[in-house]
Amino acid sequence: MSILAQIAADQLPAADQKSIAAAGQAGLAYGLATLGPGIGIGYLVGQSVQAMARQPEAAGMVRTTMFLGIAFTEALALIGFVVFILLKFV
Repeated sequence: MSILAQIAADQLPAADQKSIAAAGQAGLAYGLATLGPGIGIGYLVGQSVQAMARQPEAAGMVRTTMFLGIAFTEALALIGFVVFILLKFV
């Protein structure tokens, strides 16, 4: 009998069912944690490209600021990944 059939029939031990539920919840939490930074980085890069197109002489400063913003925004996704690992293995 496959794992999916066992899950559907509730024939797995309680500890395994809890582990499977925790993995699903951790995956959902990580997915939601990456949603915000993904939108934020997309918006940030779009606005930076628009600013560089409007004022090419300020492109260096805009690019530097863009990379700093990307780094800070990506840190949120990394924090979400750490929470995912903690939920999965602790």
